[in-house]
Amino acid sequence: MTEEQAGATPEVEVLYAAEAIAARLEELAKDITARNLERPLIVAVLKGSFVFAADLIRALYRSGLEPEVDFLTLSSYRKSRTSSGNVEILRDLDLDVEGRNVILVDDVLDSGRTLVFAKDLLSARGASQILTCVLIDKKVSRAVDVAADFRAFEGSNEFVVGYGMDVAHRYRELPFVGRMTKE
Repeated sequence: MTEEQAGATPEVEVLYAAEAIAARLEELAKDITARNLERPLIVAVLKGSFVFAADLIRALYRSGLEPEVDFLTLSSYRKSRTSSGNVEILRDLDLDVEGRNVILVDDVLDSGRTLVFAKDLLSARGASQILTCVLIDKKVSRAVDVAADFRAFEGSNEFVVGYGMDVAHRYRELPFVGRMTKE
């Protein structure tokens, strides 16, 4: 499939094609399922992870895991391409995490602030185990000490869009992950 057929735009270059993402999520689901977690709860960090989380949940089901799902909306970017350094809760969980095995799903691990904030929040609420799963683990210096338990891809320090991720609320609909070629 060419980039045009995959939905590439003149502004966005494909980094991870839809087919590569789908194949990697099947492997990732098998790795997660192998942990044999009791009463797993997926907590998707919105908005950027919504496509990744949905596809991962379906892959987990195909691999034999039937987790409950909830959503947490956090923001440190707003309309910027760089983190403000302050993480805000924009929408909280509906489900109780006390005593649960939680798999925290996020789109990108870069500074680490959002993931650490979410882990600390869930830990304070009594989650028995918190595992982290990210679509892209950027190999950059972190502002905080955190590592993903599961990752689909390793990435460099470039701003990515597509597959649920945006810049100023654009490009979430792209079926692939790409980088901006024009500002």
